Amino acid sequence: MPPVYDDPEFFEGYRRLARSQEGLAGAAEWPAMRALLSDLPGLRVVDLGCGYGWFCRWAREQGASGVLGIDVSEKMLAEARARTADTGIDYRREDLEHLELPEAAFDLAYSSLALHYVEDLAGVFRSVQGALAAGGRFVFSIEHPIYMAALHPEWVIGANGQRSWPVDGYLVEGPRTTNWLAPGVVKQHRTIGSTVELLLAAGFTLTHLVEWGPTDEQIVMRPGLAEDRERPMFLLVAARRI
Repeated sequence: MPPVYDDPEFFEGYRRLARSQEGLAGAAEWPAMRALLSDLPGLRVVDLGCGYGWFCRWAREQGASGVLGIDVSEKMLAEARARTADTGIDYRREDLEHLELPEAAFDLAYSSLALHYVEDLAGVFRSVQGALAAGGRFVFSIEHPIYMAALHPEWVIGANGQRSWPVDGYLVEGPRTTNWLAPGVVKQHRTIGSTVELLLAAGFTLTHLVEWGPTDEQIVMRPGLAEDRERPMFLLVAARRI
């Protein structure tokens, strides 16, 4: 079965997203992600689920010595390669479910909104841990499990007239099917606790855990972001290899 990002309907919808058209500047959570990244000069970087390669190119602009971008989608990689003219960036097609990385080959592993599609997250964490040099950093974002567990795609008005966002079985982990951009998209729901436990078991020390919400300034610029203060959309994580 082809990856969801190679589904024509999904890919066309993804192409229209602000983060696809504007790059990192179009991702509301990017300033918070950027704050979790220290200086990059001289670092060897791997981007898991690199998409169009926006972060790969940014990392090189910040002085990274080399970047490997990995994605399972041929369509995403084709876009990334078409937008990149830098021999310091290499793109590779690989399924994160079967991730194989060279030992101690990187100083920073990064992933944006890709790992919540992975069933064997423990395996990914182990692979990343082995691929990082001592003291290497791992920074990633996933769809917040509260957001993923929402029962309804829109607000529900309760008997008291207040809006609510019902949550369906937050503690019941496993696949969740949604119709985001295309019908039948499968994501893997895990609690925050389970995600952190898997990270610690793989040999990481947790340094930051951010339940992302928009700033006042962002809401002024994009009023629709105000609802993300009612239920967080993204979970941002930073860790260090022990």
